[in-house]
Amino acid sequence: MKLAWWMVGGSVIAAAAASLAPVSPRAIWLGMLGPLAAALASWLLMLGRYRKNPRGMTRLLVQAFAAKMVFFAMYVIAAIGVARVEPTPFAISFAGFYLALHAVEAAGLYRLQARGLRGPSNDG
Repeated sequence: MKLAWWMVGGSVIAAAAASLAPVSPRAIWLGMLGPLAAALASWLLMLGRYRKNPRGMTRLLVQAFAAKMVFFAMYVIAAIGVARVEPTPFAISFAGFYLALHAVEAAGLYRLQARGLRGPSNDG
């Protein structure tokens, strides 16, 4: 659960700092919110699954990947088509947060599995 708070805190700080640039802060924040929501949801699902059935992780990861692709397609269409954000700052923000948060998830998953080999831990 600690990792989820680090994702939120880091994303908010990074988006706030990026909002100082001479572009639309709305595009930056919306570019951050989609990847953050997906990363938080998948991380919390991974923690729950790992605690109950560590061997079921691969199936969960494949399902989460498919769900994220559908979610991201709908999110980008809604942000650009409905919310009418500026496409370039939104795309840069979205891509940056997508990559950064997935790297954090991968590092968290690595740590979770490494701990699992050594014994139980409850701080995820």
